[in-house]
Amino acid sequence: MQTEEEALAFLQSIRTRHKDATHNCYAYVIGQNAGIMRYSDDGEPGGTAGLPMMEVIKAQGVVNCCVVVTRYFGGVLLGAGGLVRAYTQGCVVGLKAAQVVIMEPSQRFICEVAYPLWDKVQYAMKSLPVQLAGSEFAAAVTFTLLVREKDAQSVIDELIRVTDGRFDYLLEEESFEAWDTE
Repeated sequence: MQTEEEALAFLQSIRTRHKDATHNCYAYVIGQNAGIMRYSDDGEPGGTAGLPMMEVIKAQGVVNCCVVVTRYFGGVLLGAGGLVRAYTQGCVVGLKAAQVVIMEPSQRFICEVAYPLWDKVQYAMKSLPVQLAGSEFAAAVTFTLLVREKDAQSVIDELIRVTDGRFDYLLEEESFEAWDTE
């Protein structure tokens, strides 16, 4: 999510989906420099839900993210410490499930090779920092590669090398794309 409006729309969708929940506590951070930071305890005692969730987000260095932890009161009073632990753990589990990624400047290339070279290209791509975004088999193999901007030249050079120069490519677009943190 890139804007506060998107975060609020996401929050509203959760509130609608869980309209019978006792609490929908949230925290969100928007902007590359974390310029917008908001949180809410949504009726829980002050400082027991939204702020601990915000601390988890900040500690992990995550931006452009909204986390909502929904709680249905089951009759057991958790106390302030129990609430902090529950909301902190809920936020940790949510971030882990969402798989935090890094948004990096990337380039999308349309590439083409003759059929006899396709196996070599596939083998080379296994060890290259690329994402194969699609392929089409017609008179030749046409495929779309997504590459980090910083890796683009070395990837292109390697594919030219393994195909003995019989590799055609065209830069289709430049954008920020998600890349795994691992």
